[in-house]
Amino acid sequence: MAISWKEMNELQPRVMKLLYNSIEKDRLSHAYLFEGKKGTGKLDAALLLAKSFFCLEDGAEPCECCRNCKRIESGNHPDLHLVQPDGLSIKKAQIQALQEEFSKTGLESHKKLYIISHADQMTANAANSLLKFLEEPNKDTMAVLITEQPQRLLDTIISRCQTLPFQPLQPKAIEDRLIEQDVSPHMARLLANMTNNVAEAVELSRNDEFAESRAKVIKLYEVLHQRKGHAFFFIQDQWMPFFKEKTHQEMGLDMLLLIYRDVLSIQIGNEDKLIYQDLFQSIKQHALQSTQQSVTNQILAVLEAKKRLHSNVNVQGLMEHLVLMLQEG
Repeated sequence: MAISWKEMNELQPRVMKLLYNSIEKDRLSHAYLFEGKKGTGKLDAALLLAKSFFCLEDGAEPCECCRNCKRIESGNHPDLHLVQPDGLSIKKAQIQALQEEFSKTGLESHKKLYIISHADQMTANAANSLLKFLEEPNKDTMAVLITEQPQRLLDTIISRCQTLPFQPLQPKAIEDRLIEQDVSPHMARLLANMTNNVAEAVELSRNDEFAESRAKVIKLYEVLHQRKGHAFFFIQDQWMPFFKEKTHQEMGLDMLLLIYRDVLSIQIGNEDKLIYQDLFQSIKQHALQSTQQSVTNQILAVLEAKKRLHSNVNVQGLMEHLVLMLQEG
């Protein structure tokens, strides 16, 4: 389901305010560069801008009801062109085909708009072809370049675009989006604190392995603080057979880290910031029975394990050492 202008405004208020004002004052740039991390809504914002550009109704925000808005929504507006990498790169032939298309009169109106997604993946020849295109803008033509790595673009291309930086999303914004998509509140809060990418969070929420990972991490935490003598057996019998790849092991450590941060949150009076709200009673008991220094040491121990995970270490030995550190506090 496409994101609305209101939703996008909540996620990227600065960008959307600038675009709104530019549309209202009829001062849209001929070329924009949307840059920011993956999952920050750059393509969604570009499509909303396209709707506003072609919308048949008056106003800065698209009506979402007219013929043009609906055709953009369905991906078949003849005067909106989306260019994406063909394989690993955007090739010169793709930019030339775009230029040829834009030499024709718009089918619906005189307006034309093109979006180049992953613009940093243009080959050198493609980038030079685009540069010529940008140097001779038509007043009824708009370009939106999208990138996660603006440093890989030619300075001459950047200088011809108005750059709009997209900020990392706030966890609360991601949490709300997930709940809207029927993700359970406790899972939504965890995901919102583990990734800054809404699409990735949604994908993980539908992954049974992620839910099982959460359950394993909670079990490890409970064993560490309620059945200390069983912790090493748990690592050997359940943790290691389940968390096999380093990326999976790192995710497990990230989840564990957030539990200890919850303990510290209770100690400093931030109960409303709890991520594992379904563990409130056991986390509160831990918080009351430990010092802030002890919990801080446990957090540091998990961070150190994460750091060492990427060196050439024996992972089971690493986890057994972490168990010792966490039990000592």
